[in-house]
Amino acid sequence: MPEDIKKETIDNETAESKAEEIEIEGADEESTQAAEEAKDTDMNETESDDDALADEDAKADDKSDEKKGLFKKKKKDKKDEQIEELNDRLKRQMAEFENFRKRSEKEKSQMFDMGAKTIVEKILPVIDNFERGLAAVPDDKKDDPFITGMDKVYKQMLTELDAAGVKPIECVGQEFDPDFHNAVMQVENDELESGTVAQELQKGYMYKDSVVRHSMVSVVQ
Repeated sequence: MPEDIKKETIDNETAESKAEEIEIEGADEESTQAAEEAKDTDMNETESDDDALADEDAKADDKSDEKKGLFKKKKKDKKDEQIEELNDRLKRQMAEFENFRKRSEKEKSQMFDMGAKTIVEKILPVIDNFERGLAAVPDDKKDDPFITGMDKVYKQMLTELDAAGVKPIECVGQEFDPDFHNAVMQVENDELESGTVAQELQKGYMYKDSVVRHSMVSVVQ
């Protein structure tokens, strides 16, 4: 074989070898790039999966918090209802106690008035006897120390009765009123109108707003 042909053949083989090497290197680079792209894809997918799991966990936590919040709210509402119920019960009991206190005070006052009225009824005959005795004293004996002492005792009793709310009923010259007067006889009197009290036969008394004893009177026909 001529040397020129042999040299050309060797050059061709060298060029083909280099071309194959270049192709192999290109293939290796393409394979490496593909592998890196696949790795990146796997990492992206992994990160995406991780993000999805994180989102699901966050949603689960939110739902759990919502459930806890609802539970706490229901529990708080129940306490509020119990508090309101206890407040209502306390207010009712306080109102009942206030009513009971007022009733007790009223009943106690009524019982006291009844007792005082009973005592006044027993004292009035004593007052009547004082008045009859003092009225029967002759004029020349009125300055006697004994009579003077009895008169002072009589006036002191009237003063104490007046301070306790016991007052005599005015009747002479007043129109007859069956709520205060007890008519036992009728008389003729040209100076007074018919139905007017002409004379007081027994003095009547009142204790506060109630009549202890009616006045015994005579009324003009």
